[in-house]
Amino acid sequence: MPETIAVTRALVTAPLPQIIEKLGLAIAQAQFALDTNSVELAKIMAETEVDIGDETHNLLSLGFLPSFYSFSEATVEAKLSFTMTESTETSVSVGASVGVSYGVFMAAASVDVSYARKFSVSTEGASSIAARLVSLPAPDIFTQILKRNFEQSIE
Repeated sequence: MPETIAVTRALVTAPLPQIIEKLGLAIAQAQFALDTNSVELAKIMAETEVDIGDETHNLLSLGFLPSFYSFSEATVEAKLSFTMTESTETSVSVGASVGVSYGVFMAAASVDVSYARKFSVSTEGASSIAARLVSLPAPDIFTQILKRNFEQSIE
């Protein structure tokens, strides 16, 4: 029985708050990496020049914008099931024999006793983490600055 109590205690005290906290931190770090990537892509676009006719333009001045992404949803799902069984088996069998041999009376008895106690614990678990990314337009202030800095009349 002590084993079943230990397993039950471990299952009931699963660190759900820590799992949720780690998911939140992982999403925040991933979002930061996505934002950093978009900014780095904007820098590369500003440095990449294209010759059109006798003029040179960078990709930003031609209207290209880096993609921005955001996590719109994150889900943690955990399913856990466990089964505990305990059984006790007792059996008693008695046998007796009586006999007379050469004038001597003989009696014998046999007793067979068995006792078994069985414990069984089975657990099953499944978990999944899902996150949804959505593409966002470039921030308004970013596009306004680009328009102001690269505004040219194209003839």
